[in-house]
Amino acid sequence: MTGWVLLILVCILTYTGCQRNGSGATGTLIAPLPGILVTPADTPENSPEVWEQLRREEILDLFREHVYGRVPETEAEVCFLEAVPESEMLEGNAIRKEVDMVVSREGDTLIMGLLLFLPAERTGPVPVFLGLNFYGNHTVHPDTDIRITGSWVMNNEEIGITENRATSGSRGGKSGRWPVEKILSRGYGLATMCYCDIDPDFDDGFRNGVHAILGPEPALRDSADWGSIAAWAWGLSVAMDYLETDPDVDAGRVAVAGHSRLGKAALWAGAQDERFSLVISNNSGCGGAALSRRAYGERVTDINTTFPHWFAKRFHAYNGNERALPVDQHMLLALIAPRPLYVASAENDAWADPRGEYLSLYHAGRVYALYGEKTMSDTTLPATDQPVWTGKMGYHIRSGDHDLTLFDWEQYLDFADLHFTKKQQPS
Repeated sequence: MTGWVLLILVCILTYTGCQRNGSGATGTLIAPLPGILVTPADTPENSPEVWEQLRREEILDLFREHVYGRVPETEAEVCFLEAVPESEMLEGNAIRKEVDMVVSREGDTLIMGLLLFLPAERTGPVPVFLGLNFYGNHTVHPDTDIRITGSWVMNNEEIGITENRATSGSRGGKSGRWPVEKILSRGYGLATMCYCDIDPDFDDGFRNGVHAILGPEPALRDSADWGSIAAWAWGLSVAMDYLETDPDVDAGRVAVAGHSRLGKAALWAGAQDERFSLVISNNSGCGGAALSRRAYGERVTDINTTFPHWFAKRFHAYNGNERALPVDQHMLLALIAPRPLYVASAENDAWADPRGEYLSLYHAGRVYALYGEKTMSDTTLPATDQPVWTGKMGYHIRSGDHDLTLFDWEQYLDFADLHFTKKQQPS
């Protein structure tokens, strides 16, 4: 898979993020943004070729070294097992599949459960939205045949999760974030898995989840080893490995999407893995779409203090010192060029800094322009509930709070319609 150092042998077998008020600062840049198109003096003029062969790899390496961390060079085996027989649902209008993605190394095993919904009426492989969920696949839809996750999950009394374990009482508890029927009615599939199947979201020194399988051992970790966001991004690419094998999925039209901390993971996955043909960030904030050099909302110090396991240890060196970072998040978004990219914010989500998210997209336009693509015309934040699409870039700021809503999905579906219908479907 593109951009990954992990060697995988594949065999085919039968919170929500914090929401608080802004920091009260003005929201101005505390330092100039690093240049995206900086190249050595003796290189040719910037072009798509120069970007792809030189600068893009430099930036990827900087993010691995200073922000998200490096995936270890570990050989592992990943097998895809049919966990539950394929079956109909929604009165025969949909097909449901559950697949176990089994990661094995030296006798240790990790099982990640993928849930896939497909429209029953289809003439061939269909495009798919892929995204991680917070509380288990059974919370995405109330269908009683969906397995209840056995992984550690965050407590959420609102949907009946206590002591970090899910029960049948949480079935469909987050279905409002996953409009399965609407997605299928538009001709798309939906694939999802619980992010805690990949790496439980608490700090225990990286002794659990995929870190325990692939290493390095906690005592041998260095400042550039991967954190949880890199692990969740890795899991998304393993899911993509599976989707490429499923004959009902058009693997050339897979959109990776994520909300809040899982939006950060979706962006990092999309930046590294060019198989994702569309990338969507929903309220991803600090360490996601929002500029780190904006003095507003959640800052690098805040996120590293509250969630010390999310990023590489080296990222903590930039607490209160964002100006020293060799990268900023507009560079992360630029890594997705020239593929379609959608960034979304919420009006009341000051902690995620909507303006910082939009400015990041605006400045990433320098790379999209190299490919002849139209970019955001100016730095003015678009009006609330008025989506703006320019070339392969999309943005909206929605009224309301930090969440993933039907309004958001409607924009993502329309955006996918625009870009996926341009691709020739396989015969």
